[in-house]
Amino acid sequence: MPKKTPQKPSLPPGLLAHTKAWAAQDSDPDTRAELKAQLAAVRAGDTDAAALLADEFAGPLTFGTAGLRAALGPGPNRMNRVVVARAATGFADWLLTEGKAKAGAKVLIGFDARHKSDLFARDTAEIMAGAGLRPLLMDKPVATPVIAFGVTDLGCVAGVQVTASHNPAADNGYKVYLGDGSQIIPPVDTQIADLIAARSLSPVAELPRGTKITPVGDGLITAYATRVAGLIGDTDTSSLIWAYTAMHGVGAETMRRLVTLAALPTPVMVDAQINPDPDFPTVPFPNPEEPGAMDLVIGLAAARGADVAVATDPDADRLAIAAPIDGVWRRLSGDQLGALLGDDAIRRGVPGTFAASVVSSTLLSTMAAAANRDYECTLTGFKWIGRVPNLAFGYEEAIGYCCYPGAVRDKDGISACAIVLRLIAELKAQGHTIATRLTEIDKTFGVHDTAQRSVRVDDLSQITDMMTRLRADPPTELANEPVTVTDLLTPDSDLPPTDGVMFAGASVQVVVRPSGTEPKLKCYFEARRPPEEARRNLVASRAAAAATLDQLWGAISSRLSPPA
Repeated sequence: MPKKTPQKPSLPPGLLAHTKAWAAQDSDPDTRAELKAQLAAVRAGDTDAAALLADEFAGPLTFGTAGLRAALGPGPNRMNRVVVARAATGFADWLLTEGKAKAGAKVLIGFDARHKSDLFARDTAEIMAGAGLRPLLMDKPVATPVIAFGVTDLGCVAGVQVTASHNPAADNGYKVYLGDGSQIIPPVDTQIADLIAARSLSPVAELPRGTKITPVGDGLITAYATRVAGLIGDTDTSSLIWAYTAMHGVGAETMRRLVTLAALPTPVMVDAQINPDPDFPTVPFPNPEEPGAMDLVIGLAAARGADVAVATDPDADRLAIAAPIDGVWRRLSGDQLGALLGDDAIRRGVPGTFAASVVSSTLLSTMAAAANRDYECTLTGFKWIGRVPNLAFGYEEAIGYCCYPGAVRDKDGISACAIVLRLIAELKAQGHTIATRLTEIDKTFGVHDTAQRSVRVDDLSQITDMMTRLRADPPTELANEPVTVTDLLTPDSDLPPTDGVMFAGASVQVVVRPSGTEPKLKCYFEARRPPEEARRNLVASRAAAAATLDQLWGAISSRLSPPA
């Protein structure tokens, strides 16, 4: 019987021509070789290679308020040197037109230690120089908060940090700041995206580049660490014992500088995770929130009798801690640490407005009201939190904290760590711990227990389908109490329109929204119990709140599933 000739996978019309045009202008031998291998696999009948190729060339990455973030690889739908060059050109165009920057204005450019980050940063600097701006390029990988600080400290009109934060090793990203140190918000994102699209009509080789690039070194890291060290004040931290992991990222160098300048005790460090490694060999998802991600630092802290275990994510803009609670080492949730930091700022009389995002706990608003302090609820993301006028402290449940808005108007794991260490040292001197302070907060304001559940998808259309089903048939009762349903896309919301739905009751709150950086649908739950109950029996009160969280997830997840 004659052999059947393998069928060549079908490809979208024009895709092969698109790949050839792309390869002709790609200066990166790695992505050219990757593309060549994929085309060979497609010609050999590999349907998986055909699907991957079609996805890589499905369309340009969307430049949004978070900039760009995607897997590395060839094509307009991946992070690579062609995409970065066009993004840098579009951003430069915007700065010189809509941003009204003058020729010679400074733009600070930094990068983390991920694959290709240094190349993307160098390409950006050359593009900025070619546009007539003055790029200041870091001479080594650096923590994201240092760049957010440096934009204002060095008098720049903008900043760029090449980072994918806590995403998996295969990803990279491109984050931009404006001259006031804040991230972009609409309509700036679409204005920049339009200029990027216009530049995409020209070959990358024709984009103007320059060579006048000013290197920036240790001085900026020292300036940042010096400012942050001031947050410790004259607190005696000598008795503090702490463990630290940089999660294979770039936080360790800045943290070491802080330890020296603030005269902090040297932490015991997780050797396997302390140096930058773009492959993140010990953690598949280098996010301190992920189950198991902090196991090494918690084990080290427990073995050394430490007061706290500290983790920064790979670009050090997020912070997570674990501490002994009820005799067991536990990682605090983002809301628990947000409450501790907010409570500390209120006690210390930090002036200004307190803020948290709509997906975070309502506890901070309760504490602010009790102290007669202003509070503002914002949309998700520090592009909104950092813009709150006269901000005293702002946080988001995804372990992001803006504790020093006078220096960094973004989430900052290093400055948050400094305040945590000062707070623990003060509590220790008084015979107290993180656990006793959390108990005090619960008994004063009532238990506010929170949880996040995510539904990861392979196809983004699944998220659209789930949101459609939820809007079409929203629950009007959750955990045996009526809830008010608010579609955050509608003008009736108190916030700018965003894709999300909120369910609010007397003692519960649920927010469901698509993730802005990952293929996930995220659900945020809160269950509240009254202070008098917490004072009467805290263990029972916390257990009741936890049980309610389970009920909320069960009710919402059933609405997200497709009909049988």
